[in-house]
Amino acid sequence: IKLTASFPKRLTGVYMALRTQHAPLKHHLHRIGKVPSPSCPHCPNTDETVSHLLLDCPSYRRDRHELVTALGRKASSLPFLLSDPLATQPLVRFLNATQRFRKTFGEI
Repeated sequence: IKLTASFPKRLTGVYMALRTQHAPLKHHLHRIGKVPSPSCPHCPNTDETVSHLLLDCPSYRRDRHELVTALGRKASSLPFLLSDPLATQPLVRFLNATQRFRKTFGEI
């Protein structure tokens, strides 16, 4: 919570959604009955979770490379990405590049 104290409301919403696993990704949307399948649109046998989006999905490999370039090995740590102030700007750039949250949050 301290991390988001100075964030704009939209960015705070994104962080809270990511940290609570209530992000508008198919795993969560399936759990609440909004989509028929929890599968990643790019990886049919894998649920689209926060971890999958940020760390694993091959469709975002190029965008993730920018994250790794900015943060090094720490870019592979979900707790670091979601709680360290140093990760904020690179993470926002990654999320905007993927466009996965644009429908819900717009440009972050």
